[in-house]
Amino acid sequence: MGIRYLKKHAALEGHVSVDDAEALQHWLREQKTPAVHLGRCEQVHAAVLQVLLALRPKVVAPPAERWLAQALGLGLSLGETSAQG
Repeated sequence: MGIRYLKKHAALEGHVSVDDAEALQHWLREQKTPAVHLGRCEQVHAAVLQVLLALRPKVVAPPAERWLAQALGLGLSLGETSAQG
């Protein structure tokens, strides 16, 4: 799906590709209080992950994918537990 840019946050949804990274970076830098909604995000390209790590926007909804939450430093207690293995 990609990214929807809303008034208060950018909503990353589905699979977010490398093609979205530069636009996300510009949008986040232009915002007074940058924020992202990751609740429907399934997968991000490494370039998008780098943008999120570099600019550290507020996360208004964490991702369901535990590995992405961990990569972003959002902690392990997100309410969803994933099976080990």
